[in-house]
Parts: sequence; C-alpha cells; structure tokens
Amino acid sequence: VLRTGTPVHGVLFTHHASGFSLGYSIDGLSAWFLLVLAVVAVPIAIFSLGYVGGPHWNRRSAFLGATFNVLLGAVELVFVASDLVTFLCAWELMTLTTAALVATEHEARKNRRAAYLYLVMSHLGTGFLIAGFMILASLYHSLSFATLLSGGLSIGPIRHILFAFFFAGFGVKAGMVPLHVWLPEAHPAAPTSISALMSGVLIKTGIYGMVRVCAFGLGVPRLSWSVIVVVVGGLSAVLGVLYALMQHDIKRLLAYHSIENIGIILLGLGAGMMGLTYGRNDVAAIGLAASLYHVLNHAAFKSLLFIGAGGVLTATGTRQIEQLGGLLRRMPWTSLCFLVGAMA
Repeated sequence: VLRTGTPVHGVLFTHHASGFSLGYSIDGLSAWFLLVLAVVAVPIAIFSLGYVGGPHWNRRSAFLGATFNVLLGAVELVFVASDLVTFLCAWELMTLTTAALVATEHEARKNRRAAYLYLVMSHLGTGFLIAGFMILASLYHSLSFATLLSGGLSIGPIRHILFAFFFAGFGVKAGMVPLHVWLPEAHPAAPTSISALMSGVLIKTGIYGMVRVCAFGLGVPRLSWSVIVVVVGGLSAVLGVLYALMQHDIKRLLAYHSIENIGIILLGLGAGMMGLTYGRNDVAAIGLAASLYHVLNHAAFKSLLFIGAGGVLTATGTRQIEQLGGLLRRMPWTSLCFLVGAMA
C-alpha cells in the first residue's frame, strides 16, 4: 500500500443471520502505523522469549504470551478499522488487554492502582470518542469511516465541539499534557516488554486518531484547532522533559520522556494542520511528514531504551538510577544499545 498508494479493503468477520460485519481498510496512513507496529513488535517479541522465560515470570509466562498477542491484534485492528463498530471494539479490547497487563503483578497495591487509573482515564477518553462518533453518525446516517470522515462537515459550532471531543479522547491515549496522569504510573508497573510496546506503539494510536479525524476527517482544520494542537504539544514537550529530569526510577524516567516526544509529534501535526488551514499543502506535507516520521523514530529508540532497562532490571534487581553503576563492563552489549537509544 505504501509503495503503490492503492488502498486495500476487505471483511474480517460476518454474522450472516444479523448482517453484522467487521471490515478493514488499509490506506497510506494505516500502512505507515502498521509498519511502525511491525518494526517494534517483532524485536520486543524476541526479547520477551528470554525476559518472560525467567524465573520471576514463571507462573505468568503463559498469560503474558497470550495477552501480548491479543494486544498486538487489537492495535492492528485499531489501525485498519473501516467502520465505527470495528474501531470501538478494537479500541476497547486494546484498553482492557493493556489494563490486564499493567496489573500482571497485582499483588503490589501500586500496580493495581496504576491499572485502575489507566482504566478510568482510558474510559473517560473513550466516552469522548463515542460521543463524537455518535454525533457524526447521526449527521451522516452511516457507520462507515469512508462516510463519517469524508471531511464534508459544513462550518459551524458543531465542528468545534467534535474537534474538542476527538482531541480530548485521542489525547488521553496519547498521554498528552494535561491528560497524561496515567502514563507515568502504568509504564513502570507493566512488565518491561509491555512497557516497550505501550510507549513505542500503544500511545501512537492516539496520534493515529488525531491525524485521521482531527487533521482530515472533520474538514479543513480551523486555525484555532491548529494553535491548540501546537500549544498542547509545546507544553507536553517542555513539561515532559522537566518531569523526566527529576525521576530516580529508570522506567518512570522513560515514561515521562514519552510524554515529551508525544509533544514533539503534536508540534509537527499542529504545523501541518496550519498548512491545511491556509491552503499551503507544501507546508502541510512537511509538518505531517515530520510528525509521522517521529512516530517511527520514537517507537524505535524508546522501545530499545525500555528493553535495555528491562535487561538492567533483570541483571541488577533495581530500577533506581542512583544504585546503578559500572554496567558498561558487566553488560557491554546492553550498554552499547542503550547508548544508541539515548543518543537518538
């Protein structure tokens, strides 16, 4: 699809008695995010063979393996869903599976709290998405994304309301400031391989939704929308890195750093939306290309950093940065890979 530019459509499941079906459609945007998922998921899966096979996870390895694959399937389906029902089913499956994985070590109260906070925030965001999509469905009398997100909405207050709903709903999943409160709690609580997948790809489902709906699906973006995206992106970038600098837990540091990078991605998206507002397709292409490139860039190096942190945690038994030192001699390959990720 990326090479030819020709979308691919099809049906995943049909219930003949009721006529209910789940469909998929892969265009350039879907194909790009599927590529990002594949680039990240395959190395994480290979890393998980050794990580989950360790004695610490012995009793939960089957659960982690099965749920990891369910999560991959749900994220894939989010990227390719061609209608509202398919998208919301995949979105909810992704949310519930992630919550279960965050609560893997549920004996610890902080892990249960992290999973609960993630569920609450995610369903708050899902509520905004359902409200927005139901308004669109009532206007277009259709559940197909080809119709709902055709960009044919006339100018009026309803467009501003829909933008607010979708930006907030997808923003929760992306972890943008000020809707980021779940992210620094959930990432450290989850097993490291899951943290890598969450930071590398899961939060990008929010970015995917913003590009699909806010930038193109609601018609030509208003200038006020673009300014909001840029301002929120700037706040996320600055506050994310400031919070990261104060952390002592290496996984928590990486989690806050993901908030910073979501901000950088939003800066590109906001610039691209401004180009669309003024009819400058060349500027829009540069902004959106930069945003989508950094989706891949961040997915690759952040997954590498989380996997490195998992190797350090397995070897040392601690995530506290102050207690770590002299690892270059003990773990040269891990150190080299972590250095590459840190430089990126």
